Amino acid sequence: MTLKPNAITPTYLHLSFFTPLTPSLPPIKRFHRHHTHIRLRCRSSLVDEQQKEVVSFSEPENSLIQALIGVQGRGRSVSSQQLSNVERAVSVLEGLEGVRDPTDSSLIEGRWQLVFTTRPGTASIIQRTFVGVDFFSVFQEIFLRTNDPRVSNIVKFSDAIGELKVEAAASIKDGKRILFQFDRAAFSFKFLPFKVPYPVPFRLLGDEAKGWLDTTYLSPSGNLRISRGNKGTTFVLQKQTEARQNLLLAISTGKGVEEAIDKLISENRNENKFEEELVEGEWNMLWSSQMETDSWIENAANGLMGMQVIKSGQMKYRVDMLLGLRFSMTGTLVKSGDDIYDVTMDDAAIIGGPFGYPLEMESRFKLQLLYNDGKIRITRGYNNILFVHLRVGETKQV
Repeated sequence: MTLKPNAITPTYLHLSFFTPLTPSLPPIKRFHRHHTHIRLRCRSSLVDEQQKEVVSFSEPENSLIQALIGVQGRGRSVSSQQLSNVERAVSVLEGLEGVRDPTDSSLIEGRWQLVFTTRPGTASIIQRTFVGVDFFSVFQEIFLRTNDPRVSNIVKFSDAIGELKVEAAASIKDGKRILFQFDRAAFSFKFLPFKVPYPVPFRLLGDEAKGWLDTTYLSPSGNLRISRGNKGTTFVLQKQTEARQNLLLAISTGKGVEEAIDKLISENRNENKFEEELVEGEWNMLWSSQMETDSWIENAANGLMGMQVIKSGQMKYRVDMLLGLRFSMTGTLVKSGDDIYDVTMDDAAIIGGPFGYPLEMESRFKLQLLYNDGKIRITRGYNNILFVHLRVGETKQV
């Protein structure tokens, strides 16, 4: 997507994500009980609408999906380690036997959701804005077996607002490559009975409106695709996303989180994929059903912010504060049932460098483990608060 100013015509928006055009604890004081409040700590680039069918992937495909969990903005915000994991998984899949000659297969047809992309240095601010924002869903439609073959890129702003669709005439060059040339674009707003054309002068752009897209891997299920564009960009797209991805979508948009939690738990208990142990590591709190209060220390003490660290039968809350200070609260956990842990938190302090100021705080509660796959964990803690945590690293110390 490129934004081009022009002294005569309006600003031009060129949308092409495949080739950008360029010239919890007892309260210290009373909590407000609002269990439908959304707490967002991290947004995932893995997004899709809720699906009724359980989505399955092969082991190498699942390695890619696993690597993408926790990547924000479809790759806008990605650590070097995350990028390395994604690139490794992509390379493995591209070396495997997927669908031969994918452009000749009907499996490539339909609407694909963009879940990850790398970007060349020429990507525009507008492209980074739309593609990198989790509140927007980004799709690509491919229809090659018609009298008017087309590839379209779509930014869906919301169900209530509508979408922007940029279309290109398409043709097949060989078994992997699709040639395209943009020729029209329009907004479809829900509150208007007609489409609003976007004044992009495609005819005047010449070769800048043209490009190609190679499909380097298409899954035999027709659900996962890896493509590379003529600008050197890599894309990962899906037709259906799994329950974990749908949960991260719900958290990022603030809609239907508890419904997505129920679906994830139900599907994975039926498939016996549930891990009944608290996996050690550093876990970032993504969402809770408990509203934060006006008290910062209360929020930190109840696990409503910051990091949770688990190691060797101990649990620790760690929250970074201002001016290099951090809040720390440590305790023990003992498994007392199949999915129940008895937790005692009794060692709290405000820490600054080598110094610490102890706080008189103690709490005892039961922690129920509802879902755990080693990457995403759902628990029910004190006062029936639901938590969703994302594992972000190995445990260094407690």
